Formats: sequence, C-alpha cells, structure tokens
Amino acid sequence: MAQRIVIENCSIATVDADDTEYASGHVVIAGNRIEAVGAGRTPEGLENVVRRIDASGHLVTPGLVNTHHHFYQWITRGLATDHNLFNWLVALYPTWARIDEPMVYAAARGSLAMMARGGVTTAMDHHYVFPQGSGDLSRAIIRAARETGVRFTLARGSMDRSEKDGGLPPDFAVETLEGALAATEETVKEHHDASFDAMTQVAVAPCSPFSVSTELLRQGAELARRLGVRLHTHGSETVEEEKFCHEMFGMGPTDYFESTGWLGEDVWMAHCVHMNDSDIAAFARTKTGVAHCPSSNARLAAGIARVPDMLAAGVPVGLGVDGTASNESGELHTELRNALLINRLGAHREAALNARQALRLGTYGGAQVLGRATETGSLEPGKLADLVLWKLDTLAHASIADPVTALVFGAAAPVTASFVNGRQIVGDGRLLTVDEDAIARSTRDEARRLARIAAQG
Repeated sequence: MAQRIVIENCSIATVDADDTEYASGHVVIAGNRIEAVGAGRTPEGLENVVRRIDASGHLVTPGLVNTHHHFYQWITRGLATDHNLFNWLVALYPTWARIDEPMVYAAARGSLAMMARGGVTTAMDHHYVFPQGSGDLSRAIIRAARETGVRFTLARGSMDRSEKDGGLPPDFAVETLEGALAATEETVKEHHDASFDAMTQVAVAPCSPFSVSTELLRQGAELARRLGVRLHTHGSETVEEEKFCHEMFGMGPTDYFESTGWLGEDVWMAHCVHMNDSDIAAFARTKTGVAHCPSSNARLAAGIARVPDMLAAGVPVGLGVDGTASNESGELHTELRNALLINRLGAHREAALNARQALRLGTYGGAQVLGRATETGSLEPGKLADLVLWKLDTLAHASIADPVTALVFGAAAPVTASFVNGRQIVGDGRLLTVDEDAIARSTRDEARRLARIAAQG
C-alpha cells in the first residue's frame, strides 16, 4: 500500500480545465500520485498516512514548469548587460565556446537549484554548445537534474553553421551535420524515458535559423519523429531574424520552419516575439507551442510577444526563464508577474492578461508545451504529485485577500514545501536534496575559471 501525505487547511488553485479553486481544502498524495483534492478537511479513515501538513496561510498550486533555459549560462551572468540579442551573442560566444564538462555540471546545478527552490518542479535545458573535446555535457546536465530531484527535459541542441559559414559561433564550437544528428540520436536512446512518471526526457533541438543549416533542421525533425520525441528551437525572437530569413530563404521564420517540418503538436519554440496574424494562425492550426520568456525579451530589447493573441487563437503557451546570461535571477516564479505586467504595456491593455492566466502559463501551459499535460501541470487525482506550498501569511502578502492575486502580483512568495513525484525537495525555502552553499561556491569557482580561459583567448 502506498504511503500517504496529507496537506490540509490551505487555499488551493488546481489549474484544472475549470480553474477549480478551494478557499480551504486538502490534497492527498499517495506514493508519487495525487490521490484526492477537495474542499474542507481530509475525510477520516485514510490508512498509511505517514505525514500530515497543516498548511494554514498557504496556497497550494501545481509545481511550476520551465519551458526554456540554457543552464550553462549560469557562469556567465552579468556580462554584456546593455546589448541587444545579436551583439550579446557576438560578445559571449567566444566565452561560451570554451566551456567544459565541470563548468557545465556546476552551471546546471546552479540553474536547477535556483529554479527548484522557487517552485519549479519540471525543468528543461536547451543545451546547444558542444566544443570539441569538452566531455560528456549531456550526461553532466542530466546528472545535475537527478541530484536536484526535479522532473527534467533535456533539449539536446546543436549548431553546424559557424563563422566560416556566416553564422555567429566560433568554428570549433559547432558540430558537423552528421555528428550533430548522430550525437542527438545517441542521447535520446541513452536517456529518454517515455513512461508516464518519467523523470528524464530528451527532445531534438537544433539551436536557431542563425546557427544551423536547413538540412540540420529538416533531418532533425525527421530524427525526432522517427524516435518519437519532441522538437524545440528558437523562433521569431528578433527583427534581425525576420530579415535574415527573408534574405536567406525568401520567406519569414514561420514559413521557413513549416517548410522544414518544424510546425506541429510535437514542436515548441522559444520567444516567438515577432509574429504576425498569419504566423499565429499557423501555430494555432498546427498546435505548435511557445515558450514565453518575458524577462529575457526585455533584457535584450527583443520586444513583447503577442501572448494574449496567441492564447485567444488557441496556441499552447508556457513560460521560460531563458538562459541566465539574459535573465540573471534565474527564477520562474518571477516570470508569472513579469509576463502579466509586460503584456499589459500599451494603451488600454489593462486586461491583456490576468493573474489566473499567468498562473496557468507557468503550470498547465508549460506542461502542455512539453507534452506532459496528462501527467502534470494541474492538481487532479491520478496526476503526478508535483506541487508547491506558497507561504502567503507574511508581511509581503498577508493583506491581499485573494491568494492567486497575492502570488502573481505580489513579491516572490516563499516556498514552504515543494514536492516532485511525491518526494519533498524544498523545505522552508531551502533545498533538501543538495547543498546550496556548496553549489554557490562551485559556480563561482567555475565562472572565474571560464573567465580566465576566455581572457587567454
């Protein structure tokens, strides 16, 4: 018989299809599944209850789902702080091209720790920089995720268009077409778990139109569908990308992606800032997902994605931290607030997004984009026990009557407990699975080592 954990006396936002909420309710966890969610106290007579949590003063929500990130950038935070995307990439690629396995492992631990202690229960990493001789970077990232205890998708990225081909990355930081496809297939076969409660999944993820060939996009899509995994890339992030696609391919980014097999229910793209009506209609028609990264888009002056229009059209949308070289906080719960505020910028946009839509973006929307909405993203019986207890009775939130409004509009709320797969990984705002202070030291040391190597050229 599965051991049960009972959480009581809490406000609950289930984020189910009806947005069911309880002012005071209970959640029962049995093993790694949610067994019951409802109003009032837990029914008497439950057997094998190993723990009862009095969650008075808390809001319980599904765990947050991060849909776009670059973990390695944790050790290059705070650089090129006044650059647009193109100039930022030019400034940082020479440094990124010198990463190695210990650096990537440390950076992944830092990125994951920051997200997990802020309520993320499902994370992803789009890793696309594989310098020659740098070690087994995919394995290092997956190891860090397992140690942290979060559910994880590795988007195994790739680049085959370097400086000599008119791309941005240094020549030694890219792979060949054949090498990228072979390494991606090997990563999927070694690490992807297709089961309902999988803790590790892998997606096929060539980097962007700027840095990959048309053939890598086309064959990458074919590979993903042959292996039965999802596809991820950057799309429509800047006006420069729009211009590049028209000059190189004679069409805009969305049409270019469609021509290479990159629209569909198994695809999600990061950013999608510069989308016209026909682009949004194409995404809606094909159910292509979007990872909205409001802080990064603002940091790099990329623009404001048309998220309200996408949602109205039926496009699946989740939230992303993006790499911490363009979002130094590295936290997803701050993106709930930033998504809401940024999408209200402009005249008469005060209702463009509301608090519950923002929460949905960060939970169910993210699960949908990662292809895991049947398993996580909402609090419903039978789903995986990925959930967060947010403390809302302190000075920061206590005078806000509505708990969802408090969570989204208010300061970043403390996480009293976070559960992934029924296992608690955060307690009173601290990680229970790894040593935060040791991670801070190792990330500082690896950042300094990388800076020294980059300075030596």
